[in-house]
Amino acid sequence: MIHKAQHVRAIKGSITVPGDKSISHRALLLGAIAEGITIIRNLSPAADVRSTLNCLKQLQVETEEKNSYMEIEGKGLYGIKASSTPLNCGNSGTTMRLLSGILAAQPFSSTLIGDESLNKRPMNRIIEPLTRMGAKIESLSGGLAPLAIHGNRLRSIYYQNAVASAQVKSCIMLAALYAPGLTTLVEPHLSRDHTERMFSDFGFPIKRHGLKISLIGPAKLIGCQVDIPGDFSSAAFFIGAALITPNSQLEIKNVGINPTRTGLLDVLNQMGAKIEINKHSGTSSEPIGDLKICTSQLNSVEITSELIPRLIDEIPILAIITTQAKGRTILSGARELRVKESDRLHAITKNLSLMGAQIEQREDGFIIQGPQKLNGAILNSFNDHRIAMSFSIAGLIAHGETQIVDAECVAVSMPNFFDVLKGVVVA
Repeated sequence: MIHKAQHVRAIKGSITVPGDKSISHRALLLGAIAEGITIIRNLSPAADVRSTLNCLKQLQVETEEKNSYMEIEGKGLYGIKASSTPLNCGNSGTTMRLLSGILAAQPFSSTLIGDESLNKRPMNRIIEPLTRMGAKIESLSGGLAPLAIHGNRLRSIYYQNAVASAQVKSCIMLAALYAPGLTTLVEPHLSRDHTERMFSDFGFPIKRHGLKISLIGPAKLIGCQVDIPGDFSSAAFFIGAALITPNSQLEIKNVGINPTRTGLLDVLNQMGAKIEINKHSGTSSEPIGDLKICTSQLNSVEITSELIPRLIDEIPILAIITTQAKGRTILSGARELRVKESDRLHAITKNLSLMGAQIEQREDGFIIQGPQKLNGAILNSFNDHRIAMSFSIAGLIAHGETQIVDAECVAVSMPNFFDVLKGVVVA
């Protein structure tokens, strides 16, 4: 699929975005190993979340999709059953890494596979701590997927994570549910805390002191209702569109505004963005709000490693935004972007260069001098949903037509992205 974008006059309207992808994964996995029924409202339709759901079905977890919610019949910690075929995680690193924490403790063996992109992403970062906990895991390709997991009794550990990764943290926390005694995990920087919040929703609170998380296993989770807010990472593209497109006013309703996810809002606030946040209470532990965004005159900013975990998925759209900001924007400490669905630092640099922008790529970031005029070009999505969506937004302010090749990859996180975007564009 080739998506074509043209210069537009404005972005206007009111929208909602699909349920949060990160929270959806966790709700499915915890619901599967809880006791009793779990109701999930506003589950993300993303292909990545569908990968988690399909893996759970292979493990004989019973689910039922109803008109407005998903119902899961929890199996308890050891109630899932071995799959007769490999568990296909598709493009989803979250599926593979989090599910590994559960499978490491089961009384059976499992094989986890993924697509070409997932098979290039590092898995030693979960293999090492899980092995220390007593798991038996084989990488079938030198620290990469596929993974062969032979379930074993786990033990508690004290672990200092070298990478501020919510996926690695969540994998260890899930394994710790099965491990007798105190497991403690220390992060180098604060990463998303969806798992911590959801453990509490399922009746198993943890202790957190600064960057240290502690939990005592074995655990018992109780099925509950999970109301999933709109995905902030999906909202970010529309935030960017409204900020840099002239004469724009956009409202995004019922968005998750968990502070461990909204580093982008902090950066945009420093840049002078006009964004109004109206918070309101939901029924779950995740904070929710409505965002109102207007076209803004933006200034450059410097972003360092401490903030990166809170905006890691939003860096591609942030790069587009900073091309329109006055001054020199410097981003560093984002080496993790090299091992996402694509090498995102390379993809950002390549596509912006094709659009005529000046960008200096660094090993762990980039430098962009703005504001810059962008020109339409034929661009590669690199089969990366966030690259495809970001450059679809760039095309709205570029002179001439922009074509995004292999744009169907947006379905990984937001299948209706182009339809929602079309609804707010004033041509």
